[in-house]
Amino acid sequence: MPIRVDDVMQLFCRLSQAKGMEAAVKHSGRGALVAGATAFVGGLMGGPPGIAVGGAVGGLLGAWMATGRFRPVPQILLELPPAEQQKLYDEAVAILRHLDWTDIVQLTALVMGNAGLQQKLRAVLRNYLSKELRAEIKYRK
Repeated sequence: MPIRVDDVMQLFCRLSQAKGMEAAVKHSGRGALVAGATAFVGGLMGGPPGIAVGGAVGGLLGAWMATGRFRPVPQILLELPPAEQQKLYDEAVAILRHLDWTDIVQLTALVMGNAGLQQKLRAVLRNYLSKELRAEIKYRK
């Protein structure tokens, strides 16, 4: 039976929820933009000393913005654009294609009852989050 992208996303949500996965997506581009903009504004307002002050303040603000805030992985997954969900889907289907199932409920039960499958799918999810989204991952206790 063909698997839908939404079903795979729900499966990943269930897997990440079971382990309490959270991720912080870093926004380094936004942080760099803020740092540069405040240095520029400081230079306009105060000349060379304004560049130094603006750069220092902007650097601190940019660094603060670049550090992500941890959010539950299911929330991040459901906010992904369709093209990104498709990337995850393609990797998951390579693992799930050999299973015999009739609906998503049965597929979820098969996966949740098999530690090896869970481990493989969580590895796919971890790799995607860390490489594609450059996210830091942690697990709640």
